[in-house]
Amino acid sequence: MNFENPLIVQGNRTLLLDVHAPRAEECRNALIPFAELESSPEHLHTYKLSELSLWNYSGAGFKPENAIAVLNEFSRYDVPQSVTAWIFETASRFGKIRLVPGEKIVQKSEDGKEIEIEYLYLICEDILIWKQLAASKLKLVPAKCGEKNAFLIELVDRGTIKQELLKMGWPVKDEVPLEEGEPLEVDFRERTLSGAAFSPRKYQIEAAKALVGDKGAGTGFGTIVLPCGAGKTIVGMTIMTMLKTSTLVITTNISAVHQWISELLDKTELTKDQISEYTGENKEIKPVTVATYQVLTWRPDKEGPYPHFALFRKRKWGLIIYDEVHMLPAPVFRVTAEIQAIRRVGLTATLVREDGQEGNVFSLVGPKRYDVPWKELETSGFIASAECIEIRLDLSEEKEIEYAVSEHRKKHRIASENPRKLLIVQELVKRNPDDKILIIGQYIDQLNEIAKLLSAPIITGKTPNSERDEIYGKFRSNEIKVLVVSKVANFAIDLPDASMAIQVSGTFGSRQEEAQRLGRILRPKERTSRFFTLITRSTVEEDFGSNRQKFLAEQGYAYRIIRFSEISDLDELDTPLRLE
Repeated sequence: MNFENPLIVQGNRTLLLDVHAPRAEECRNALIPFAELESSPEHLHTYKLSELSLWNYSGAGFKPENAIAVLNEFSRYDVPQSVTAWIFETASRFGKIRLVPGEKIVQKSEDGKEIEIEYLYLICEDILIWKQLAASKLKLVPAKCGEKNAFLIELVDRGTIKQELLKMGWPVKDEVPLEEGEPLEVDFRERTLSGAAFSPRKYQIEAAKALVGDKGAGTGFGTIVLPCGAGKTIVGMTIMTMLKTSTLVITTNISAVHQWISELLDKTELTKDQISEYTGENKEIKPVTVATYQVLTWRPDKEGPYPHFALFRKRKWGLIIYDEVHMLPAPVFRVTAEIQAIRRVGLTATLVREDGQEGNVFSLVGPKRYDVPWKELETSGFIASAECIEIRLDLSEEKEIEYAVSEHRKKHRIASENPRKLLIVQELVKRNPDDKILIIGQYIDQLNEIAKLLSAPIITGKTPNSERDEIYGKFRSNEIKVLVVSKVANFAIDLPDASMAIQVSGTFGSRQEEAQRLGRILRPKERTSRFFTLITRSTVEEDFGSNRQKFLAEQGYAYRIIRFSEISDLDELDTPLRLE
């Protein structure tokens, strides 16, 4: 028992972190790999232990003993034996069922022709697990092989079986060797096209190595979790240089496609003849092809097939990179279930999915292989330090009655488009002439009004791609210092010099969105970045704040709230942020 320690471990598997205690930040960083933050009020943060968080922890190479050691080191009181037993039992489930190479069996088809079907062995560590699976509704055929407790499954069912077993509480350790793709020489330049010296950072190399492993069974697939601004694209390229194979990159939008291609040309020896884009505008396939999720999930008929899924089979890919994997559309999960023999990596800043499908990412793309706390990279100078500030203001008088009588969805829009937000945006821009500012929102009418008020360019979903690229280029080159963007800029957009973001409207309850928007201002720079969120007081907007604060606290950011009544209230911004 040590009353100086910051952590209280409870028998219901919740963890209470006293943020004022010595070593609180050290403890928080140690919890991130295997515990999930639930709530983060001023003094005590609540974490929970979940099966999936422990399986991701195991997938990254950690043992249950490591997690138990963390709890014992930081706990104020003795860790309940029931908790340590549950951690050990749950984490140890990873690896108790394994997929290994099987055999090819010749069978007769319905028309009498002989066909060769490839099977895998699903091996259970003990007979009790085997009996549980045998009694399930899964189509598993007992196998006669060197292992006593095994089943035969068809190769094509590899992903689906992994999904179903995860739902049953049995994460599968996939040890079937992956196929080699077409060879492709990929090497980094020593200097970028602009002449700047270049080499991947240490943690980027570590992340790539954690994915590639020894190229043997059980390696070559998984998820890399790094903050926005930490260079996930470079991690992807580092994996490419290690595997040296034909690669398919799938990302969120056309601007992100163009950025991937630009980065590949700038930092690797690949040439334009070796790289293509596969989008709504251009559908070429080359040794390195960069596509969008949108084009893959397009279909002419709502009930018909997805014609562009064929892209996965039109070349012998040796690597698939799922950029922003937390955005992977549900239809693509169907394909990822099929293509389990290809090396693959998911890149993301957060494993949180608003649809609750984190389990599909684990099963089909792969478990978390590497994770670095945001604040650790900030301390090292690899991402910018940031202040997170919420400004709460009253609803304008002319909107109060309309808000009171509106249904819930309309209430959100009225609160989001509060006209008083324009005054605050204008004042913040005026007070920060040296910053490069992104103004981010959800409602186009509001954004158009702000753009007109500030004489600033605006990018929405309707902005032609050539115009988007031109505006992004002017922002990077300092020709423009204020840019208004809709949610199309949430993902995979590299604006390295942005030092302030003003969020005027959004889904706000989405930790996923918060991660992306905060990430827009975290590229390394000398000045501290500021992330403002404008919230209408005593409305549904305020109700959404807990998830946003939860995400920011989870990453270690202090959170300041300013109650705005008049312009002078913003003078509080001149006072340094007080860390709790």
